[in-house]
Amino acid sequence: MKAEYDKETDTLTITLRDARVKESDEIRPGVIADFGYDGGVVGFEILDASTVVEQTREIQFAVAG
Repeated sequence: MKAEYDKETDTLTITLRDARVKESDEIRPGVIADFGYDGGVVGFEILDASTVVEQTREIQFAVAG
């Protein structure tokens, strides 16, 4: 999994797995889901990220075991 913030476009891209994207769909205003050829989710893009994410340069992940 990888997360990247592009300051120039104010976009946060979260890639869940390394797969080619077949199609993308705006599932909510400003949230785009990318789907692979197997129909599974590949990642998400959040537009105007600085208005949604408090600190775009600092991302924390928690994994529950």
